[in-house]
Parts: sequence; C-alpha cells; structure tokens
Amino acid sequence: MDLQIDDLTVTVDGRDLVDRLSLMVPVGEVVGLVGPNGSGKSTALRCVYRALAPTGGVIRIGGDDIRGLPLHDSAQRVAALTQQGGADFDFTVEEVVALGRTPHKKGNEPLTDVERAQCATAMEQMDVLGLAHRGIMELSGGEKQRVLIARALVQEPSVLVLDEPTNHLDLRHQIQLLGHLRRSGLTVVVVLHDLNLAAAACDRIGVLAEGRLVASGAPRDVLSEQLIADVFGVSVSVVSHLLTGDPQLLFALTGDDIQPRVGSTRR
Repeated sequence: MDLQIDDLTVTVDGRDLVDRLSLMVPVGEVVGLVGPNGSGKSTALRCVYRALAPTGGVIRIGGDDIRGLPLHDSAQRVAALTQQGGADFDFTVEEVVALGRTPHKKGNEPLTDVERAQCATAMEQMDVLGLAHRGIMELSGGEKQRVLIARALVQEPSVLVLDEPTNHLDLRHQIQLLGHLRRSGLTVVVVLHDLNLAAAACDRIGVLAEGRLVASGAPRDVLSEQLIADVFGVSVSVVSHLLTGDPQLLFALTGDDIQPRVGSTRR
C-alpha cells in the first residue's frame, strides 16, 4: 500500500510543529525524512502511526483515510519503530518479537507454527536469533534496537515507519538494516540524521525545516551544497560515491564550516 500525506499540520500552543506537509510514499519505495533537530520529522511520523492526532490535513494508507480505520486495522497496515521504543518488563527477546503478531491475534490466542517461523526469520534477519532466550533488559542499546525492528517486521505491515532506526547500531548492522529495507518491498518512511546513509538507502528524500517541506526528490537532486548550507548551516562538498554514484557529503571538523541557517531566528 502507498502512504499519502496531504497538508498535514500539527499546532501546539500556537506553534506549527508541522506546517502543511504533503508527501507521497509509493508502494515499495523507501522515503527518508531529514532535517535539523526540531524540524518536525518525528512529529509527522507520530501522526502516521496514530500516536498523535494532527491539527489539520489527511493521511491515507492504500487510499483510506486512517481516521476512519479501526485501530486494529491500522495496526495491521502500519508498524512503527519509535525513538522511545523499548520494553519496561524483562521479556525474553523471542517474547518481545512475538508481540509484533498482536494485531493479527484475538485475545490470548497462541502463535501458530507459521508465526513462530516468521518470528525466527525476523530475528535471523536482524541478527538476534542467538539472543532469543535472553532478557531484553540485559541487552545493549544496539541489540535492543535490532530486536524492536524484528518485532516491527513480524507485524507484516504494508507501511513501515522508522524513527532514527540506526541509533545505537554499529556500522555493519546499519548497512544490514538499510539494505534489508531496500530489498523488503515494503513502503517505508524513515527518519535519518546521517545524510550519507540517507543518500545510499532512500529512493527519495524529503527535507524538513521549521515544520515545512523545503525539498523533495531523488537524493542526487536534493542533497546540494546550497541546500545543506541553507537548512543545516554547514558548508559541505558533495561528491559522487565511487561505486554507486550516490551523493556523499564531505566536511571537516574545524568549525570553519558552520554558518547561520536560513530562518534560524524563527525559533
């Protein structure tokens, strides 16, 4: 299913956290949201997985307005990894992953053999199968993150929403995760702070600044030196990746490349 966001607005205490955001995520594409801290990325995602009701606008999944869907139905369509995702109780890894099947079950209905196999496959894909009987609270931050991603995959969503999924992950697992997303066939919207990873992993990128979408398109069309300077207040050199041709941002840690952001006085 595709995801369509039309004129999404979220206003809190008279301040527009998201300002008339419109974004289309076609079936099977990976679309990344990037932007400075506080630009509205996570707020927009919360509206997609219905943790937050927008002030205005419409979100459609497969053409259906999510406001008209029962929560059980929207949970079958959309799985989310949030920044605050975690487990407050010391479930085992396999128990946490199995929770992803909840939208497809009734009451305390046990998992079928097929569903147990699905859980094992997801754990294997996220490299946590060997941790299946460990308590979730015993794990490192990166291990927990991979468990929660496996839980989202087991949900079998049509749309996968990921808020900074590479947090805590080492380089190998970052590449493994983003490569899996590219191959999954799912409709994916993902918030990433690493612009080079976003360029490599995403079919299209939406750039947010102060709640507004200021640019959208293929990474090579969006990630320009001027846009990075305007939105992030950083001078970079953009080069082509030697193997893939994807844009890659080069910068130096001298402090000389920091400059005022356009519109930075608004907040």
